[in-house]
Order: sequence, then C-alpha cells, then structure tokens
Amino acid sequence: MDEKMFIETLQKEGITLTDQQLAQFDMYFQLLIEWNEKVNLTAITDKEEVYLKHFFDSITPSFYYDLQHTTTVCDIGAGAGFPSIPLKICFPHLHITIVDSLKKRLTFLENLVTELQLEHVELVHARAEDFGQRKEARGHFDLVTARAVARMSVLSEYCLPVCKTGGTFLALKGASSTEELTAAKKAIEILGGEFVEEHAFLLPIEESERSIIVTNKVKNTPKKYPRKAGTPAKSPIS
Repeated sequence: MDEKMFIETLQKEGITLTDQQLAQFDMYFQLLIEWNEKVNLTAITDKEEVYLKHFFDSITPSFYYDLQHTTTVCDIGAGAGFPSIPLKICFPHLHITIVDSLKKRLTFLENLVTELQLEHVELVHARAEDFGQRKEARGHFDLVTARAVARMSVLSEYCLPVCKTGGTFLALKGASSTEELTAAKKAIEILGGEFVEEHAFLLPIEESERSIIVTNKVKNTPKKYPRKAGTPAKSPIS
C-alpha cells in the first residue's frame, strides 16, 4: 500500500489526513526502520508493507467503533505502538496509555512520541497482570485494545479489568476467531464482559484475513483478576 492508496482508502472510511498527519506517519516509518536495527520491533520493513500491515491495519478499529466520542484508550502489549499510535495520529484528541513489559520497546516509544510531538500519551513499563491490579488503572478506560498479544481467553484477563463499566474491549486478530471465542466465553463473562460481535474483513491488496472482536464491559471485574503475572497464560479461565 503506497501513500496515495493509504490516503484514498482512509478517505473512503471518512478519515481525511492533513499534511501534518501524513508527515507523522512518514516519520513513524523512518524511526521504526532506524530503531529496528538495534531493537527487535518488527519483521516487516518494506515501506508499502508497513503502511498496509502496521499503519492501515492499526486504524481499522475506527471503521467499526466510534473513536470521535472516545477519550481514554489503553493499549495492552503495544510493542512498536500498534494499534494505538496510528490511531492517535488519526484522532489527536485521544488520551493514550500504552502498557508493555519490555523496556527497550518503551524507549523506542518514548523517542517516537517526542519526535511526533504527540500529547497525552502515557507509557507504562509493566506486565499486563500487574497493571490491571493498580488502583488507578482498574475500570478506568473507555476503550482497551490489544493486537496480536494472546488468545482471547488470556487476553480478556489482561484487558477487561482496566476497562470501565460501559466501556469496550477491542481485540485485533489475524483471522476469524470462532474457536477462540468459544473457548473464551466463560472467561469473558467471569471478568465482567459481554461479547457483542466480530467484524471479519480482508486487508486491501493481499487480502489477508483480519477480525476485530468487540466486547462490552457490563459489570465490575472481580478483585482477584487479573491473577499474578504468568498465571493467565499458563492456566486460562475455562
């Protein structure tokens, strides 16, 4: 996806990028490639692939969810900033909190946020399980996102505790996740969530499968969740 197609495809979805926003995406790409030589951030380094598989893919949640009326967003396990930083570039009013367990990635993100002159972006060095037990984080965020982090049963325990009641948890997945959803049904319910719908679609050009799973937070998460670091992955709620 070259820059022209990136612009045109987003316009069809109602997103018109300014020159400043386009310059931010270009700088994002340059910094990603530069830092990738010393920190393992991505295996995708071709510019057109980065624009498609990282930038455009990260923005797709906005096609199905109203970000214009959202304020606080938490991105769990954001890695090199996906999906939260592309969403922040497109929707500058968002207040973003990025949680990641690897300090090297957060150092990259600190530099990125500074260079792109992004405001209201907080970077947190923590395991998702530990962050979810922090008083200031529990039930705090309008929207919680995660992209390619874990299976849905595990991911729900990372994300739902920090989602506010009445808020939404969006899981970005590589393909239709019927099996994952079935296995996660009990976990989602126990953690205070309610599955709403799954949006399955194909990325432009290469037509690879993607899906976005929408879960609403309908009640408070019991205090025991998330469990201590490592436990959700080893013993998912079932």
